[in-house]
Amino acid sequence: MAEKAAKPYPLPGSPGRSANMKANRRADTKPELALRSALHALGYRYRKDFRLDLPARRVRPDIAFTARKVAVFVDGCFWHACPDHGSQPKNNEWYWSPKLARNVERDRAADAALAQAGWIVVRLWEHVPVTEAVALVTAAVGDPRPPDQVATMKPHAGLPALDAASAGRPSRER
Repeated sequence: MAEKAAKPYPLPGSPGRSANMKANRRADTKPELALRSALHALGYRYRKDFRLDLPARRVRPDIAFTARKVAVFVDGCFWHACPDHGSQPKNNEWYWSPKLARNVERDRAADAALAQAGWIVVRLWEHVPVTEAVALVTAAVGDPRPPDQVATMKPHAGLPALDAASAGRPSRER
């Protein structure tokens, strides 16, 4: 079996920086948790970190509304090269610049694969306020309840109709 050539990997600048980079999470980041909590409070139900095996490629959105085919990504400013807050590292620039560029390329490829499969993609930066993020997601998803699950006041077969006087209690008359 042929061995893979080892890629050069930069040495950390300090133990503190090393600990900081190890603490970065792939899922369940603070902005993502805040958005999910707000959406759940409004009645939305979704899949988190759900793997989608699409024809073009495998994609893992942060939040997926599978029935509505809406994929939501909460992108970190550093890792996804935010034009407002993204920064280029000064240490080990030879390593980080190509890596961050590949992240952006991967994001665009995921967007294209999702669009090709009929999904709506919502990309949010981590610095977007939660209220604005919720508004963007709800605009893409629509009503949190599927139309066939919305409660109605239609009479049901075999059940007596309720009147306002009984306030939801069945009649005691026999």
